[in-house]
Amino acid sequence: MNGLIIYGAEIAARTEQFWCSIKQAAHIKNLHSRYQKFIDYGDAETYRAKI
Repeated sequence: MNGLIIYGAEIAARTEQFWCSIKQAAHIKNLHSRYQKFIDYGDAETYRAKI
């Protein structure tokens, strides 16, 4: 069961990275494996360059 939950979390992380890869302005307690690849909040230049 734990493996299934981890698998689901990874699918959610990859989906979030594809559709909206902007870091939140507020601090998040539990970061997923893809969060470090997200664009910093308020960094419009990098957002335009990557999109």
